[in-house]
Amino acid sequence: MPARVPWIIAFLLCVGIVLFVLHLCIGPVAIPVDEVWSALFGHGSSTTIRIIHSVRLPEAITATLAGGGLAACGLLMQTLFRNPLAGPSVLGLSSGASLGVALLMLAVPSGAAVLPAFGVGLGAIVGAMAVLGVIMLADRRMGDGVALLIIGLMIGYLCSAVISVLQVASSAGALRGYILWGMGSFTGVVPGRMGWLMVPVVMGLLGAFWLVKPLNALLLGEAYAASVGVDVRPTRSRIMWITGLLAGTITAFCGPIAFLGLATPHVARGLCRTSDHAVLMPVTILTGAVLALFCDLLIKLPGVGVGIPLNAVTSLLGAPVVAWVLLRGKRWARAT
Repeated sequence: MPARVPWIIAFLLCVGIVLFVLHLCIGPVAIPVDEVWSALFGHGSSTTIRIIHSVRLPEAITATLAGGGLAACGLLMQTLFRNPLAGPSVLGLSSGASLGVALLMLAVPSGAAVLPAFGVGLGAIVGAMAVLGVIMLADRRMGDGVALLIIGLMIGYLCSAVISVLQVASSAGALRGYILWGMGSFTGVVPGRMGWLMVPVVMGLLGAFWLVKPLNALLLGEAYAASVGVDVRPTRSRIMWITGLLAGTITAFCGPIAFLGLATPHVARGLCRTSDHAVLMPVTILTGAVLALFCDLLIKLPGVGVGIPLNAVTSLLGAPVVAWVLLRGKRWARAT
């Protein structure tokens, strides 16, 4: 482990804690730090306690989990396909989740009202898992990573085409609701539903850490990984299942969050200057959590970001990173 890595991890933890606290303080109603601390333990005015426990704390936890989970997905996909532009959406999982929501909100608008608490999330999870099932069947037949990448992209285009048709045929109210969901948000998870987000994401992150050694072997290609004892096909399946679990769950609760999964692993590589996943995985997850908190904090600043969609901010931060990766070209391949 490079000597700088512990300092980087400590720095990211400190920045994350500061952003988390600011998340609890900043909003339409500013709350001092001492009142936030008291409200966390059930002291102070009932209004402050309700704001902290029902709104700001769930939102901050959601941003932390979503940022870390999407960052881990991006790292897994970039390593599996050895492609710097691979991300959580590369297998069509995000498109499948979007199609599941579109079918529920646009094709059968009454369906979302039948299950108001988790109808949209259920539609997203079902859509993502359906696409993942197709990808796994294709993997059994072909067993080729490049072919899977192409199939995932084609599934994404197919889902987008169906969504476009549904949008044309839907009512104005249903279309508005779907567009708002597609902008992404960390505000939709109420305290009673937090476990449904937290448990799958934590399980997925633990699974990502479990795959650190096979991921290091896959950096040099599947043939090399097989030569050092990695069972490539089951490992590839585990990577895709973990990515599906993380991306599907996060998309279900937060909508399709742009660029966090794609750009964050590159930021982590730039900080660590290593491709060892034992180092890169925790740094990537921490960086994703910090970036998610930062982006969400920007859109909460009174008079600055209020009304700006979350995906607009993540795209403004992520697009330059992707452009930088494209300009680096062969240097990325040598680094991995």
